[in-house]
Amino acid sequence: MNAPTYHGERTAHLNTAGTGRMPDDVLAVLADCTALDDRFGQAALEESLGDVLHTQVHERIGGLLGVPAGDTVLAAGAAEAFEAVVSGIALGPSDRIWTTPHEGVANLTALHALRDRTRCALEVVPLRADGGLDLDWMRAHLDEDVALVSVVHVSSACGTVNPVEAVGRLLAGHRARYAVDASHSVGQLPVDAARTGCHLLTADGWRFLRGPQGVGFAYVVPGLWDGLAQAPAPAAVAALNTALARHTDADSLPYGDHPYEDLLPRLRAAVEGTPGMELLASGPEQAGILAFRHGEIPAAAIRRGLARRGVVLWKTVAHENPLHPAGQDGATALRASVHRDNTAEDIDRFRQALGEVLLEERRAAAPAGIAEAVGAVEAADFGPPSPYRARPVRRRGHLTLHRAT
Repeated sequence: MNAPTYHGERTAHLNTAGTGRMPDDVLAVLADCTALDDRFGQAALEESLGDVLHTQVHERIGGLLGVPAGDTVLAAGAAEAFEAVVSGIALGPSDRIWTTPHEGVANLTALHALRDRTRCALEVVPLRADGGLDLDWMRAHLDEDVALVSVVHVSSACGTVNPVEAVGRLLAGHRARYAVDASHSVGQLPVDAARTGCHLLTADGWRFLRGPQGVGFAYVVPGLWDGLAQAPAPAAVAALNTALARHTDADSLPYGDHPYEDLLPRLRAAVEGTPGMELLASGPEQAGILAFRHGEIPAAAIRRGLARRGVVLWKTVAHENPLHPAGQDGATALRASVHRDNTAEDIDRFRQALGEVLLEERRAAAPAGIAEAVGAVEAADFGPPSPYRARPVRRRGHLTLHRAT
């Protein structure tokens, strides 16, 4: 596609985890369908897209997730599908819900609402010292009171890959319904809902699949879906269908035998090699998402400075993942993500721009008469360690949020 440019240069888009750039053919379908809707109305558009809306897109979603097409549904987004399903689960005061520190705020809000309505308990599965989910804790505390388990496949906070298949094997044969949020894994990692053993798997279409905003999908076991989620616009579904076809045709996973498989290590090296920048712990396995922060300079200032230089990434805030250790001190961070449309030149551009921004910010903050000397400061003097790194690493204990009365 024709990538955005900055001063005649290609923009380095490192925010696919937030919003993927739609390829030209996906944009064209979205524009054509929107124009048809505007001229003749939604009913005429739906009639012209009959096979796409009712057959093709479900077949492609089923193929992507390894499940029957008839068990897939469309929604305005992953969060909407999750809420529609979990809000209808019948629970009582003796039941328990498990979530994890990686849960996003939208799903966590739905779980809080379910807890408040049913008076059940909402518990957080602890992390091991290395940042991975504590499966031993889950095994030791699993009983028939656990009615719902919600796990994020890839954490939006810092790219941690959680062992969703191992969790599924642990839950097999037990009463618990198992929900997996694959919003940040579909399109960049293999996702097999059948092998995972989940009852619900939700995903957005606008991240690593690079479809349009406002459309997501889910795999739901028969009998669990009541069809109450907000339906996406037909134009968005048609564009998602094209994005899914492109993804399937390209066999486009960002790791493995592809030429961009080294982009995440390059990105990591660029961050670690910049004085004052620190990576946020990501656990034992990481996907194409990296989170980091500076000990002195606010993330918002760095993001704005990078944007002025044609480098696009995401600023995270604590309320997006309120249970995650990275946000518990209230500090903001930066999140960069790579995908198949990125190049090594994008990472080099990011490295250079990041250094320029940090130097610019330090000069701006220096007292009069000292700013000129900032550029000569040794690299080792660029800022103290961040509060995230300074805290001692310790095991998280079991946390029960509270039981409604």
